[in-house]
Amino acid sequence: MFAKKTDLAIVNRGFWPQSQVIGESLLQLAESVARRKKVVVITQSDGKLTERLAAAGRGQGVQVLDCLSRSDSSTGLVTRSLDAVWFMLWTFFCLVRSRPEAVYVSTNPPVLVPFIVFVYSKLFGARYCYHLQDIHPEAANIVVKLHPLVFKILRKLDSIVMRNADSLITLSEDMKTCILGRSQTQAPIHLLDNPAFEVASTDPASRTKDLVFCGNAGRLQRIPLLLDSIAEYLDQGGTLNFCFVGAGVFAPKLKELAERYESVSYLGFLPAVQAAEIVNQHRWALLPIDDEVTRYAFPSKSSSYVVSHCRILAICGRETSVARWVEENGIGHGCAPEKHEIVAAFRKIEAEGHFGEHIVPEVLEKKLDIGYFITRVAEIMKV
Repeated sequence: MFAKKTDLAIVNRGFWPQSQVIGESLLQLAESVARRKKVVVITQSDGKLTERLAAAGRGQGVQVLDCLSRSDSSTGLVTRSLDAVWFMLWTFFCLVRSRPEAVYVSTNPPVLVPFIVFVYSKLFGARYCYHLQDIHPEAANIVVKLHPLVFKILRKLDSIVMRNADSLITLSEDMKTCILGRSQTQAPIHLLDNPAFEVASTDPASRTKDLVFCGNAGRLQRIPLLLDSIAEYLDQGGTLNFCFVGAGVFAPKLKELAERYESVSYLGFLPAVQAAEIVNQHRWALLPIDDEVTRYAFPSKSSSYVVSHCRILAICGRETSVARWVEENGIGHGCAPEKHEIVAAFRKIEAEGHFGEHIVPEVLEKKLDIGYFITRVAEIMKV
């Protein structure tokens, strides 16, 4: 009915430079496809994204349609919800304006924006790829209990998006199982790891620091349990040192622990490249995660840990997708989310001392490369 004006639209609220890894990956995807096709990016920013791209010499051939962002991870739930509705309306306006033949949409933000992409696809005969980096409303419901009716409606809307997608992308077999069980979609579901910035691996002998946590210190990361375990270990005379990088609701608790113990440091939020360099100085990386949420999400920091050649201590149930991923790839160990088990794991790491080089499976390392991510998304979307 309507002639297509654009070949590909990339819809994601977080984009370069604020979203440092996924945003950079999507920018590179847009730049790559724009060499041969018409590409539009629909996103939010501080209102200066086009200027920043031009100043950095980025985004050649890419049309950018951005609206003003009014919230971030520290903003209240009501404001973030209203901002998601605003971005949903902006997305529909931009889709109708640019009329893409194919649309990439992810769960940033979840449910509402993917649903409006589905509506556009039905009205204009377009196809879309739905990238589920989290499964909502289930993941959100773990943090903030939704009204049962609201939960049911959001779940229904998201299932419709899943069933009508041309293709789906997600992170783990557990998430794939959840998607199939909930939506009965017939669309192909592709597993694709979150990418990470490549870093030059530090010589094992020069890794003078012990354990690092890098990422969001939020409600799903078992931060109170982790901090209590570290305090008990150090109070018992433990000699390992701990470093925390990132922001989140428990940031004040991290700062408090760092002030209390000399062997604990808290560096706050750092740019992705700088954070990767900090991780690269450590022998072990901490990966605590709520068991229930592993059915609906997979911690993005796991990828940066792997490319930094840190061994991973996954603090979660042994049967979760995260623990299985760590054990099956031989990149660390799982630890039950109990204080005595965590303290015992610290004691074991202390007793083992320094290791030789930590070998990451080549196949796994390749899958975490940004170039691989770009190639796979382009292949899946046939662009």
